[in-house]
Amino acid sequence: MLLTGQTILFFAGPLYEDLELWYPKIRLEEEGARTVIAGTGEKTYQGKRGYPLTVDTSVDQIEAAAFDGLVIPGGYAPDIMRRSTRLLELTREINDAGKPVAFICHAGWVPISAGIVRGKRGTSVGAIRDDLVNAGMLWEDSPVVVDGNLISSRTPADLPDFMRALIRALSQVSGRKSQVERPQAATSKT
Repeated sequence: MLLTGQTILFFAGPLYEDLELWYPKIRLEEEGARTVIAGTGEKTYQGKRGYPLTVDTSVDQIEAAAFDGLVIPGGYAPDIMRRSTRLLELTREINDAGKPVAFICHAGWVPISAGIVRGKRGTSVGAIRDDLVNAGMLWEDSPVVVDGNLISSRTPADLPDFMRALIRALSQVSGRKSQVERPQAATSKT
C-alpha cells in the first residue's frame, strides 16, 4: 500500500458533490492512508445527490501540520466552505508546506479565496473558469492538471485521472518522509 502512514484531510460542507468526496476517500484508504473529514460547524451534511456524511471533526479543531495532503470536493459546498477563515488558513498552510492540494469541479473556489492560484496552471468545471482566470490561474481544459503541489480536475468523469495524479503526488511525499525519518549513519573521524 503506497500511502500507509499518511493522513489526508478532506473538507466538507452542505451539498458537497458525493462522488468527488467518496471516490477519493475510498481510493486513498485502499492505498493505506487515513482520511479525516473536517466540516465548518455542522456534524452532518447531505451530498448534492443526497448521500449523508458525518464529519470527523471541525476545521477549528485541527492543525495543518497533522496532514500530508488536502482534498477539496466540489458541488455547492465550496461556495459555503470558502467563507470560513480557518478553512482558508488550513488551505494556505498545507499549500505553503508544499503538500498536495487537490481540488475538483467547483472546489476551485476554495483555493481562489485562499489566494494560492495566481500564476499556477489548473482546471475546473467550465462554470468557474472565469473565476479562476480572474484570480490569476492559467486555466486549461484537461482531465487533470498538476502544477507543483496543486492538482485539479474538471468533473466526476475525470476522477480516475485525478486520483492517479493525487496518489502519485502523495507517494512522493511518502518517499520524502521516509528519507527524513531514516537514521543517519554514524561517521567516524580517523
